[in-house]
Amino acid sequence: MNGAWTTRRLAIVGAGVMGVGITTLAVGHGVPVLLLDISEERLRRAQDAIRQELRLARMMGKLPAGAAGELTVSTSYDDLREAGAVIEAVTETTDAKMKALAAICDAVAPGTLITSNTSAIPVDELAGYTSRPEDVVGTHFMNPPYLIRAVEVVRGPRTGEAAMAALRSLLSALDRDEVLVGDGPGFVSNRILMRVINDAARLVEEGRAPAEAVDRVFTGCFGHPTGPLATADLIGLDNVVDTLRVLHDRTGDDGYLACDLLLDKVRSGDHGRKTGKGFHIYGGTSA
Repeated sequence: MNGAWTTRRLAIVGAGVMGVGITTLAVGHGVPVLLLDISEERLRRAQDAIRQELRLARMMGKLPAGAAGELTVSTSYDDLREAGAVIEAVTETTDAKMKALAAICDAVAPGTLITSNTSAIPVDELAGYTSRPEDVVGTHFMNPPYLIRAVEVVRGPRTGEAAMAALRSLLSALDRDEVLVGDGPGFVSNRILMRVINDAARLVEEGRAPAEAVDRVFTGCFGHPTGPLATADLIGLDNVVDTLRVLHDRTGDDGYLACDLLLDKVRSGDHGRKTGKGFHIYGGTSA
């Protein structure tokens, strides 16, 4: 299934939650990965997390059994030069993505696929921070990528056909399904989801219902697999707030102004599943 991607190295920039998840997906399908981050400590933690997630995904039957793709780590953008494609998965802020994408473009050869795992920043805006916007595509993997087959693919107005063909080859190697959407703040998924999460958090803030009841309306009444606040905990409340800021800045819609409860939780370090507590306590009761 993987074809050329068993020998071509995929580079992933950013060793946070999404970088770890995408790396797990790739090595689990036999694709060699270079994981790059400026923090050696973050890379060390990421390697431990990838081993754990790979074992879990295989136990669940979500990744094939057998040898994993080789994983190497680096703190230097110079090591991207031989990459067959690069996925940028750094923090969802304009400054962080601008710097990462410019450094990636400087390091790789023209024609190398550059994808941004952006949650909300328009792809054409991001492409403008590079010298080769035709090589840039948006790939919004959902968390965790090895459990969710669909990938929201965002083609910018300057994205070239060669980049789209390279991306489809990569997604085929990763056994993921493309959902192609147009460019714009939040694309489809987060243009809708972030407002729902913000409104759900506001209902808790107002005392209308506890988080458990808000989520139960979505799971019990609507048949959703998870409620909006459990979904926010999975995404990471810090990432939710960053995404809301991006959407508010680019749409001017006050529905995307993060409510005080979300901001308070982020300030308190209660970021969701990754910290053990968000709107819910993991291993305990609802927050």
